[in-house]
Amino acid sequence: MGEQPKSVVFDVGHVLYDWDPRYLYQKLIAEPDALEDFLSQVVTREWHYQHDAGRAFAETSAERIALFPQHRALIEVYGPRWLETIGDPLPGMAELVQELADAQVPLFAITNFSAEFWAMFRPTAPLFDLFADILVSGAERLVKPDPAIYALAQARFGLGTGEALFIDDNPANVAAAEAAGWRAHRFIGETEAREALRTCGFPVSPASAAPGARR
Repeated sequence: MGEQPKSVVFDVGHVLYDWDPRYLYQKLIAEPDALEDFLSQVVTREWHYQHDAGRAFAETSAERIALFPQHRALIEVYGPRWLETIGDPLPGMAELVQELADAQVPLFAITNFSAEFWAMFRPTAPLFDLFADILVSGAERLVKPDPAIYALAQARFGLGTGEALFIDDNPANVAAAEAAGWRAHRFIGETEAREALRTCGFPVSPASAAPGARR
């Protein structure tokens, strides 16, 4: 791992794009306490993560409706209106990806993401046209931090040990990548990501000189 990495592997949610079911349901549930109860008990993140592991929304929603029949209508819209759970790109990250691409740095992604929701989202996000390959957990039925997903990514992306810097916001995913022999950085924000990339020798501007830097 002494050599400088040559490629960058990004996570997607909470690194490149914001995501939160609240963005959808705050449009549908006006009363704040009712919204909190719904998100903490009915359409929870833990329930959603089944989709990242490969389960179909038709199955998971039927199970949820059986448990909460009074919320059938709200549960049913989660799939068709899923794109409304996606927020804005994280500040500065689209510019950072473009800067790496302009420098001809190979870009990849490993994302915990439902295959069916990814099929909805990908056409709306031309940023990923800059990526050589993207491994989607729901399609592979492997989720981070399972070591198997890093082994699959390394083989599929054609990366040797230490040849890529992996950027993810989840400490468990970062630790698993490091245990698999990857260079890894826990994402906090654009500034820290730029500094991690620069430390590894990637040709990106410091945060203060980055395109679109905030004054």
